Amino acid sequence: MASSDLLAEPAAIASPTRVNDFSIQVATVNGSGSQTANLVLLRSIFQMGVPVSGKNLFPSNIAGLPTWYTIRANRHGYIARKKEIDLLVAMNPETAQEDVRSLDAGGAVVYDETLKLDQLRTDLAFYPVPFDKIVAEVCPDARLRRLVRNMIYDGVLSRLLGIELAEMEKALTRQMKKKAKALALNLGALEAGFAYANEHFADRPVRFEVSRMDRTQDLILIEGNEAAALGCLMAGVTVVAWYPITPSSSLCETLIDYLRKYRMDPETGKATFAVVQAEDEIAALGMVVGASWAGARSMTSTSGPGISLMSEFSGLAYYAELPAVIFDVQRVGPSTGLPTRTAQGDIAFAAGLSHGDTKHILLLPASVSECYTMSIEAFDLAERFQTPIFVMTDLDLGMNNWMAEPFPYPDAPLDRGKVLTPETLQAIGEWGRYKDVDGDGIPYRTLPGQFGPSFFTRGSGHNAKAQYSEKPDDYTNNIDRLLRKFETARTHVPRPEIDQRADTRIGIIGYGTSHWAIVESRDQLRDESGIETSYLRIRAYPFTHEIGEFIDAHDRVYVVEQNRDGQMAGLLRQELSGEQIGKLTSVRHYNGLPIDARSVTEEIRAHEARMAMPPETSPEDAIVGAEEAV
Repeated sequence: MASSDLLAEPAAIASPTRVNDFSIQVATVNGSGSQTANLVLLRSIFQMGVPVSGKNLFPSNIAGLPTWYTIRANRHGYIARKKEIDLLVAMNPETAQEDVRSLDAGGAVVYDETLKLDQLRTDLAFYPVPFDKIVAEVCPDARLRRLVRNMIYDGVLSRLLGIELAEMEKALTRQMKKKAKALALNLGALEAGFAYANEHFADRPVRFEVSRMDRTQDLILIEGNEAAALGCLMAGVTVVAWYPITPSSSLCETLIDYLRKYRMDPETGKATFAVVQAEDEIAALGMVVGASWAGARSMTSTSGPGISLMSEFSGLAYYAELPAVIFDVQRVGPSTGLPTRTAQGDIAFAAGLSHGDTKHILLLPASVSECYTMSIEAFDLAERFQTPIFVMTDLDLGMNNWMAEPFPYPDAPLDRGKVLTPETLQAIGEWGRYKDVDGDGIPYRTLPGQFGPSFFTRGSGHNAKAQYSEKPDDYTNNIDRLLRKFETARTHVPRPEIDQRADTRIGIIGYGTSHWAIVESRDQLRDESGIETSYLRIRAYPFTHEIGEFIDAHDRVYVVEQNRDGQMAGLLRQELSGEQIGKLTSVRHYNGLPIDARSVTEEIRAHEARMAMPPETSPEDAIVGAEEAV
């Protein structure tokens, strides 16, 4: 079938054009060079002022398996993953047919014409493109064609969707500005794709369109791992010890680049920092703890399997009271699990990481902006409370591009916490390394080479003076003081964000990247079912008093999270009253894909319908009745 012999457009497709409200899925093969084309497409729409988000679903091998990149454009600013795909770019023969069959009626498909996908369905608009023919014309070197051909679909989409070609060229130039030859070849492929679509598809407009807006002015696009690395730099990190693991590797890799650029002594040319790629995650955290003991601001980054290995040193840092900042970019577990899929599955584990009675402080960023600010705050908290601080991001946040306002330059001084000085010693009279002088559970520490007496840092039993002790009273006094310190942290960690509505008795609690699906779901619940909700986003553990007050103010509270077991709900239950616990319902998403609003909406609506139905009514009838009432 010739590429110009297109199927007649079915009546089902003849619906109004959707402007700045659609999702694109690009299905390719891992290692085919599609990342550049996908980022150019994302940035081009962003440069036209339209809110966007990009999600990369890739395999855990090096090359050859299917990969999907999803771009969502939404004029309202919704940036959670959209469950439905509107426009498919099918470049992978292995998945093309399944990808096409998964689309809803009325969608569109741009595809390699050799796949003959237009024979599969009659309720989609198909746009076949002879990629091999076009790439041969623009790229004489056959060895490079595999890496250039993807740019052709960018050109085709530029013409079909109304993405200004100049913005495509601008985004491509930004991506390849240091590679003149590659830039020239890709510009040629981009323009050839545009020309082909202009010639063959001009009379077949797609029903999705990009139109200029002003919603992204002065915003940036950045990955969460990069934002966290920048925060570490601004926090004054001087020691980095790590072991590579997906999806956290790019955090330390980016931080190393920043350190080499901004932390070299201008006079000597020597580094003012230390970076060690350890033999494993056990050694990495051990180095971090040792560096912190010596007074350095130190950190590591890892994911679930690394967190498992770090439990022993995590307990040492908690009990010996040594600062450490640990980034957990969560992925699907247990064991190796799905290394390139996202989850919030380490929450309960990290909160008590160690054997024995242990409680760690967790920070829970929901955005790249908070990856930056909470990274800075993590170092201050680690030194203020002399304890490990876990920054709990996830693959979706860490490895995908998100919109953000430019990050502010920090203007607050570093908080080194309670470091013993001559003036302090004179004021308190007597010093003990683990003595609670102020009643907040936090002792004064000394740093090697600075003022203060020496002492043994112990992970074994000790008394207030750091002397070895197995006396029951010494142990209970120490462990109770650690709990008192944890209680003090409630007034220092980031407080929750709350949108409480006076006209509803239904609340939602979320955290991390679930936030974006919840924001959209609340609008769906209100607009589609007349269900108004309040919302509280947890930003840290230990919990603050606002959470209990929020639960008290509502009859039913849905806790939304991305794990099977409702781990955050479990932590809440440890601190709530029986009456408060009875109000909680878990909404759980754990298939490895970023959580979407529709899944949250459907589960809450179904539960609300069950709550409202008479005993003799089936759940299905209750849901229908609720819809009819609205």
